Amino acid sequence: MKYVIAYDLGTTGNKATLYGVDGKLLASSFSGYKTYHPGPNQVEQDPLEWWESVKKTTSELIARAAVNPEEIVSISFSGQMMGAIPVDKDGKLLRRAIIWADQRSVEQSERLEDVGNDFVYRLTGSRITPTYSGPKIAWIKDNEPEIYNKAHKFLNAKDYIVSRFTGEFGTDHSDASMTLLFDIENLKWSEKLVEVLGLDMEKLPAVTSSTNVVSKILPKVAEELGLSKKTLIVRGGGDGACACLGAGIVSPDEAYLYLGSSSWVSTCSTEPLFDEKSRTFNFAYPIEGFYCPTGTMQAGGASYHWAKDALCQHEEEKAKALGLSAFTIMDDLVDQTRPGAGNLVFLPYLLGERSPRWNINARGAFIGLSSTHRKADMLRAVLEGVAFNLKIVLDILETKGKFDKIRLIGGGAKGRNWKQIVADIFGKTVTVPEYLEEATSMGAAIIGAVGAGEMTFKEASTFVRDVQFIEYNPENHRYYERLFEVFDKAYGSLIETYEDLAKLRQYSN
Repeated sequence: MKYVIAYDLGTTGNKATLYGVDGKLLASSFSGYKTYHPGPNQVEQDPLEWWESVKKTTSELIARAAVNPEEIVSISFSGQMMGAIPVDKDGKLLRRAIIWADQRSVEQSERLEDVGNDFVYRLTGSRITPTYSGPKIAWIKDNEPEIYNKAHKFLNAKDYIVSRFTGEFGTDHSDASMTLLFDIENLKWSEKLVEVLGLDMEKLPAVTSSTNVVSKILPKVAEELGLSKKTLIVRGGGDGACACLGAGIVSPDEAYLYLGSSSWVSTCSTEPLFDEKSRTFNFAYPIEGFYCPTGTMQAGGASYHWAKDALCQHEEEKAKALGLSAFTIMDDLVDQTRPGAGNLVFLPYLLGERSPRWNINARGAFIGLSSTHRKADMLRAVLEGVAFNLKIVLDILETKGKFDKIRLIGGGAKGRNWKQIVADIFGKTVTVPEYLEEATSMGAAIIGAVGAGEMTFKEASTFVRDVQFIEYNPENHRYYERLFEVFDKAYGSLIETYEDLAKLRQYSN
């Protein structure tokens, strides 16, 4: 038997998984790491902690799977996107990573307005925001010039780990296309945008396909991790691209919804999808000639986690006593409610918003709250609010053609009520695959297997097996269509209030 290891470097930790080349998940190991907040709108992680997590999960994985390391044909990677990690020519880390959630580089991103948002959107597939890597690198140049000058390359999460395995610096098309520096249709760095941000082209890594075989493992690393020196290191992709692969999306008539801390709707297409209001974005897909039109909201699952922490201490204690997840007890509460939560609407903008609002000042709100509402109604409203927000993204993606069904992955897909709510609000059949939280690592494993010549992407798509089908309730859907209009209008009515509150936050700070 032949095997592939995939590492998924997420926001909360790294998951190492071992797959057979037949698509079967054999073992997994997870190890978390810290997130640091050194200042307002600043979010960082330490890549040295990432590497320690990789070492720990590798040893646990090999022990649990009890396989011969000589049978592991390749290793590949998925990682959080839109970061900035400076390393010197020897690969030494120069500072902590500025990660995707960081919003400090507003001033730097505004420089791109000199060429206009439409120009940037059409060239890169993404609108101008401080979320992307390019403005973050520019912030380092402006505020930490000694680090910028020492930097040989700026990498993303998975690419830093690849450099530790191989000593090589590079990236793939998917991560490059989430920098605001990459020509998404010609698949090359944009000299124009690099110049506008005042950066140096030579500090950007070489770009290859996701399936590119970087090299074999460095002998000293293979020995340290208990792996074979013969195992191939395959570049891998950004987590969004890998999730799309792991969800089995290989055709433009297919779409999926990822319900995690942040949540998104995505599909694949043979050309970028340019929304007239720049509400969605695009990145290159690991399958050559394809793109991933996508819309990501900041606080999907994070909104429900907030509801658990803020409202459900009793449910957490009960769940602990019963050996259950608190979300299982919360589902029991939601069972007691009706669609619409008694006409209670929740705006899920706890962390500001990316798609579809692109408003860093937006905040969450319950609208219509009355003395008759109970905790269960509030929980249901949170689930519905997230689904309403994602429906806007779905509607944008469907301007190129309708989807008959949507595949649901991520931890949120475990919730029985959320699946039905998504089906009813979207008005579509929802399918749930065998692997929910492992979809991203499966995508990375597929890239590793394809890179090693063990299969094609088309063959790998058959690994995704749906085990549940949820049909939507037409009556509920008709009601939700009316409530959705209230949801959308409510956001518009609060935009000015959000601006006023943002000014007060600046004053209070």
